[in-house]
Amino acid sequence: MALEIRQADQSDRDAVARLLDESFRTDPVSSWVFPDPEHRAAVHGKFLGVFVDVALEEGRIDYATDGSAAALWLRIPAGDPEGEVVEDEVPARMRAVADPDNERCELVGRLTGAVHPTAEEHEYLLMIAVAPDRQGQGLGSELMRPVLERCDREGVPAYLEASSERSKELYERLGWEFTGEVVRLPEGPLMWPMWRKPRG
Repeated sequence: MALEIRQADQSDRDAVARLLDESFRTDPVSSWVFPDPEHRAAVHGKFLGVFVDVALEEGRIDYATDGSAAALWLRIPAGDPEGEVVEDEVPARMRAVADPDNERCELVGRLTGAVHPTAEEHEYLLMIAVAPDRQGQGLGSELMRPVLERCDREGVPAYLEASSERSKELYERLGWEFTGEVVRLPEGPLMWPMWRKPRG
């Protein structure tokens, strides 16, 4: 049965944030940002809720109608090679909203932002989440497929950061390639920036 997908709107905000929280609660990066599991349970949803807000404001969220999966996308314009680098306020916002005394909340965004390619316009897969009891069923691939097909038609690349070896392998099967430069979280896990060239 094909996954039914619609675009999320403001009324879905809390449900999508809950889905991200449940899907990433034990993720290596989330576990690094919030090492204490009890504390993580209390603030993790607020932390990832900022991503939901950003995607609703500036991009879009493809959402399975049964609530089992969501993909947060931003269309990133090509940077002005002569222009000033614009300070990304999202990492500071995530820290302020979720856990003001925890610098890791902000650091993860700063480190990934430092390696994010800016030369070409691209689709940025900010996050993709599948409900824990539905993982491993191909929902993530199905949810991404319409956007990747459109990228291929329009000749637009796509970008993401994989937060685990397992997710990196999934993305490689869908045409993403590791950029060659890992993000090293201090005394923590690696993240793999990945770029997908449009397929002709």
